[in-house]
Amino acid sequence: MKDNATHPLKLFNRLPRELEIFTPVHPGEARVYTCGPTVYNYQHIGNMRAYIFADLLGRTLSWKGYQLTHIINITDVGHLTSDADAGDDKMEKAAAKAGKSAWDIAKYYTDAYWLDIDRLNIRQPAKWSIATDHVEEMIEFAKKIADKHCYECETGLYFDTTTVPDYGALARANTDEGEGRIETVEGKRNQNDFAIWRKTPPGETRQMEWDSPWGKGAPGWHLECSQMSMKYLGETFDIHTGGIDHREIHHPNEIAQNQAHNCSAHSGANIWMHNNFLIDRAGKMSKSSGDFLRLQVLIDKGIHPLAYRLMCLQAHYRSELEFTWENLVAALTRLKRIVMGVGKQRAKAAGNQAVIEHPRLVQIRQQLNEAISDDLNSSKCLPLLEDLLAQKKLPADQCLSLIAAFDHILGLDLLALKRSDLRVRSKDATIDETDIEQKIDQRQQAKSDKDFALADAIRNELTAQGVDLMDGDPLRWEWRIEI
Repeated sequence: MKDNATHPLKLFNRLPRELEIFTPVHPGEARVYTCGPTVYNYQHIGNMRAYIFADLLGRTLSWKGYQLTHIINITDVGHLTSDADAGDDKMEKAAAKAGKSAWDIAKYYTDAYWLDIDRLNIRQPAKWSIATDHVEEMIEFAKKIADKHCYECETGLYFDTTTVPDYGALARANTDEGEGRIETVEGKRNQNDFAIWRKTPPGETRQMEWDSPWGKGAPGWHLECSQMSMKYLGETFDIHTGGIDHREIHHPNEIAQNQAHNCSAHSGANIWMHNNFLIDRAGKMSKSSGDFLRLQVLIDKGIHPLAYRLMCLQAHYRSELEFTWENLVAALTRLKRIVMGVGKQRAKAAGNQAVIEHPRLVQIRQQLNEAISDDLNSSKCLPLLEDLLAQKKLPADQCLSLIAAFDHILGLDLLALKRSDLRVRSKDATIDETDIEQKIDQRQQAKSDKDFALADAIRNELTAQGVDLMDGDPLRWEWRIEI
C-alpha cells in the first residue's frame, strides 16, 4: 500500500456531506459501482467526464494497494425521457426514429461508447453489467420488496417512498431545481414515488417487454442499479459513483430500494460520490438539440482524446468545468510539453535504477500521495508531474519510475505516448502526411539553394492548409488547430 498511514485516502461522501477516510467493507478490497450510460445515442463529452472521474478513482484505489472490483452498468432498457416517471422509453423512442430494433440501437451505441472509453485510456471495469441480461433477477428483487414497500396502479408497480427512513437525504432540499422537477403521474400516492415496474399500455407492444406478476412490461430505470450493484458487490459495498445529475432522483431512489431490500436504514454503498457538470456556454452539451459535442467532434477538429482527459484532470472532479475550445487547445499544448518531457527522460534512461530513491524524488512521491489522497485532487498532481519533468540532474531511471506512478493514477499513457501521436489530422485537412513531408523536403532543398522565395511560398502553402512548420525540431511539422 502507498503510505496509507501517513496519507490515508479521504473521499467526499455526498450522503453526510463531508470528507471521510476510506475504510473498505472487506479489508484490502475496494468495491465500486458506477452508473453507466443509457445507450440510445452517442455520449457527449460531459457524459464522458463521469467515466474519467470514475477511472481516476479506480486507478487511485489500485495505486493505494486495494484489490479493485469495479462494475459499470449499461442501461439498454427502462430509462424514460424524463429522469422521473414521465415520457417515452429512450431506447424505444430512438429505435422508432431510426427505423431499427431497440436491440440494434443498444449494440451500436454501446460499441460507440466502448470506443470512446478506449480512446480516453479508461481502464476496463471488472464487468460491464448489461441491464437486459438481468431482468428476471430484477423481477425477483421487486417481488421481495413489493408487499411492504410498493403499490400497484394502472401504469405499473410503484415504490412508496414514505416506507423508508429519510428518503432523499442524498439530494438537495425539495426545491424547483431539485426534487421539484419530478412530474406528476396519475395514481401515485406521493410526488416522490417512482416506478419499479412499468406496464405496457393496453393495446401496445414494446420491443423490450417481459412477463411479470404486475403484467407485461419493463423494469423501472432505478431498479437495475440496485439489483446489479448488490449482485456483483454485495448488499453493502464501498463506493457508488455517478454524475451530479443522478444526485437528485436516480440515486435517492436506488438508496430507497436498497433500504427496502436489505431491511435496513443503510444506503447500500458506504460512500456516494458525484462529479460536477461540464459547462458549455455555447449550449452544445445536451443531446436534445441533436447537435452536441462528442469525442469524435474533438478528434475531427484535430484534438487528441487524451487532451480532453487532461483538461478534465486539471479541475477537481467536484468543481464545475467550463468547456471552451481555447481551454481544450491549451490542454493539448500542456500534454505535448509533458510528453516531450517524458521523452527526454526516456532518452536518458540507462536501465540501471538504483535501490535507494533520490531524496527529491521521495519528496515528490510523498507530495503526489498527499495530493491524490485529498479527495482525488488531480489538479495538484499535474504541477508535481511538471516539477518532476523539470528536474535535469536527477537519475533518469528513477524519474521514469516516478512518472509511472503518476501515470498509474492520471492515465495519460505517458510511457507509451509519443509527441507524434498527438498530431491528429483534422477532418477538414486538405493535404495528407506524405504530401507534407515531400513539400518540407522541397522547402529544405530550396533553402539549401538559397531560393528563399520558393521556401517562403512552400511555407505559406502549408500554412494555408493547416500545417505549422517547426524548423529545427525533429518532428518537423504539426497540424495547426483553428477552432
